[in-house]
Amino acid sequence: MRFGFVTCVQLGLSCIQQIHDLGGRLDLLVTLEDDLARRKSGRVYLDEVAAVSDTPLHKCHNINDPLTVEAIRAADLDWLFIIGWSQIARDGVLDSTRRGVLGMHPTLLPQGRGRASVPWAIIKALDETGVTLFQLDRGIDTGPILGQERILVTPGETATTLYAKVIDAHLSLMRHVWIPLTEDLLDPRKQDESASSEWPGRLPSDGEISRTMSVSEVDRLVRATTRPYPGAFVATEVGLITIWKGMPKATSTHPPDCIAIELADGTFLATHYEVRAL
Repeated sequence: MRFGFVTCVQLGLSCIQQIHDLGGRLDLLVTLEDDLARRKSGRVYLDEVAAVSDTPLHKCHNINDPLTVEAIRAADLDWLFIIGWSQIARDGVLDSTRRGVLGMHPTLLPQGRGRASVPWAIIKALDETGVTLFQLDRGIDTGPILGQERILVTPGETATTLYAKVIDAHLSLMRHVWIPLTEDLLDPRKQDESASSEWPGRLPSDGEISRTMSVSEVDRLVRATTRPYPGAFVATEVGLITIWKGMPKATSTHPPDCIAIELADGTFLATHYEVRAL
């Protein structure tokens, strides 16, 4: 079996390194051109890993560029991974390998198709989420499933802790599927459309706290939008407060340096925050 890998972020690079740690080999790496990588936050370079593993490296501005599709076809691949890449693969890429194109989505598909999977898992108060390896098709996160890794969402889970779990789950799933994938032992299964759901993308403005919200709703919103996301925020008499951490007020007293946010059914205490003048 011959494999290629498309990525431009640390998560994808970590998956590449996991494949190498398992004794696997990749036959093509694809990433952003250097000028794009320099302008985009969080981007990584694949030059070193390509050189060390003696893997051909192709750089592009868009995964669907004709020269990139030609490079993928020329690599004579069975499977192409696309992990950590924001551009949607079009027909030319999807048809460029013998078996297909694989992606990982950070939910238990068919639940949670779309974006902002980490915040939504907390906002929706899920008990578990996960990561799904699936074959890309013409839809959005709708292709056949080849494997899943479950993640327990604990009480008090934050975006910071859940994001770390999602990264670990990507690597664990890669460890579980790599050998069966190379031996053609994985049987893709069609997604159950009756159980599907779509989660919309979120903007920084979606982190605004309304005084009509409940304490539990605000608690989930704060935990869901903390770092690495932009944070929940509320306008108060002292300024615009971005809240990174807080807790429901349980007693008549509270720790010093907290800011009390009065809500529909009680008080939420901002314990870690930043204040900006209105």
